[in-house]
Amino acid sequence: MGFDIKAPEGRFEGKSFVFPARVYYEDTDAGGVVYYANYLKYAERARTEFIRALGINQQPILEEERTGFMVRGLTIDYKAPAVLDDLLSVTCEMTNMKGAALDMHQEIWCKETLLVSLDVKLAYVSLTRKRPVRIPEELIKKIASL
Repeated sequence: MGFDIKAPEGRFEGKSFVFPARVYYEDTDAGGVVYYANYLKYAERARTEFIRALGINQQPILEEERTGFMVRGLTIDYKAPAVLDDLLSVTCEMTNMKGAALDMHQEIWCKETLLVSLDVKLAYVSLTRKRPVRIPEELIKKIASL
């Protein structure tokens, strides 16, 4: 379709993808601490950039094939809070891939402090049928190459 793919934010460090994120005022509660649900947004952005860094442009896949990843399960462990202006590092590492399922481990760090740990279960889904479908071979190869 010819869409230009935006350069990814973040970088690979071995098998792990690292995405930088800044805490803005809108991310915090009245006490200046990141609102608990916003950690999920940081993790989602990192997963999106992970796919982009593999050279996959998700827009044509969504529009033409009507498929994409959806979160089907998530375990999160909050260890320490982030606050206004913190510079965060959000990591993504694929831990398992089979059929229509992809599992990732993610961590959110501020400098040397682990703030949040997440284990995310993703399903690759036909958006038309609302049913899981096999992850495309091209994506499997790119993820497996890590």
